Amino acid sequence: MRGRLFAAHSPAPAQPCAKRAWALSWFRLHRGQGLLNQDWHPFPPIQAPLSEPSSKDPAPAADAESEPRPGRVRKPIGWSTLVIAALVALSAALVWRRDGTDGVLEILTHDLSLFGGILPRVLAGCLLGAFISEILPHEKVSRSLGPKSGLKGLLIGTAFGAILPGGPFTAYPVASALLAVGADFGATIAMVVSWTLIGYGRAVAWEIPIMGTDFTLWRIVISLPLPVLAGALGRFVYVRMYPKPVTKDDET
Repeated sequence: MRGRLFAAHSPAPAQPCAKRAWALSWFRLHRGQGLLNQDWHPFPPIQAPLSEPSSKDPAPAADAESEPRPGRVRKPIGWSTLVIAALVALSAALVWRRDGTDGVLEILTHDLSLFGGILPRVLAGCLLGAFISEILPHEKVSRSLGPKSGLKGLLIGTAFGAILPGGPFTAYPVASALLAVGADFGATIAMVVSWTLIGYGRAVAWEIPIMGTDFTLWRIVISLPLPVLAGALGRFVYVRMYPKPVTKDDET
């Protein structure tokens, strides 16, 4: 009677003991068959679920201003070339109708000799612009003459154009080099207008001897604000015609 009561009130075996007994029996059953290996475990670990792809936005791209702006690709034959070619053909036809073949050949020979004299200057000007675009520091030029330079950039462009020596074979390659290294349209326009109106080279060599000192000085004084106004207008128009895309960094 006591044995039955003891058996009835004895606690049930723990669950871990039953699992160990099952694992031991399985090990003894398959030990001789070579089915076990080093990686086997009677209770394989629960595999973690595959990580889902992150839904976060990618890291923002680097600031566009820190990278050099890609140069503008120039087409070898554009609308200006086609217009000039059409005007040349029309003029040649009119000259041939009036003077015949001799008149056309005479003009063609004179133009070829003129082109031969100008070609070395054009080549020198293009090389000068290419060398300047490589020598000038992009960061300093962008900071002094860039879109964020404000009135200071217009004044620097005006002063630089006033002291720039040489003719168009020097001025325009230099202006193109400034655009390539980070100067904006406003400062470049101010430089070209200042070179045209206030350039000291023509004033000293031609204007003062022919027109006199008083006329030259008053013309320069009256022309002083014009490059700044032209540059400011050019910057205003360019920003609205070619707006800069807004980045996430600009929004923050």
